[in-house]
Amino acid sequence: MIETLSTILPIVVYFLLVVLLIIVIILGIKLIITLDKVNNIVDNLKEKVDALNGMFKIVNFASEKINYFSTKVIDTVVSFVNKIFGLSGKDDDEDYE
Repeated sequence: MIETLSTILPIVVYFLLVVLLIIVIILGIKLIITLDKVNNIVDNLKEKVDALNGMFKIVNFASEKINYFSTKVIDTVVSFVNKIFGLSGKDDDEDYE
């Protein structure tokens, strides 16, 4: 009985190890295929983001120019109103002293 177990048990263990090795190889191949698909998706996403990046630069440039122009117009209008009413910034500073 013990002799039979000592001869059959290593065979069963080796068979299970071979099955486990085959399963690990199959899972490794599936993992490589999945990583390749994910890599393709990431590359596609990067291309789309790069395409949108140019549009965002244009929008940013336009908003900076509009902001600059509106600031200049407001400064000019405020300066003109101050000249009409004779206001100056020095009067405000003297009130606090």
